[in-house]
Amino acid sequence: MISDFKRDAILALHPEVTYLKDNGEAFSGEFGSYTAVSYSESAVESKAQELEAAYNAKQYQRDRQYPSIQEQLDMQYWDSVNGTTTWADAIAAVKAANPKPE
Repeated sequence: MISDFKRDAILALHPEVTYLKDNGEAFSGEFGSYTAVSYSESAVESKAQELEAAYNAKQYQRDRQYPSIQEQLDMQYWDSVNGTTTWADAIAAVKAANPKPE
């Protein structure tokens, strides 16, 4: 079974691929009339590494667990009524716990 990054790399490099087997065999066409698509394994591996690096570079974004939109809107309402900064403090705390890498 191929990795998600390799699958995405094949599809990015060969947009004509309409069917991709778990073993990495690629085909174009419609059901019943597929044509095999050949590709460079090294080019796919290079693209897969690029995609994985881009994915890993944004790990901090996936780690951020913000309050739900409903909770944030409630915080904003009560902040405006009470003159507090609960919402801004909550968002700042999430960002401080998961800083963007330089």
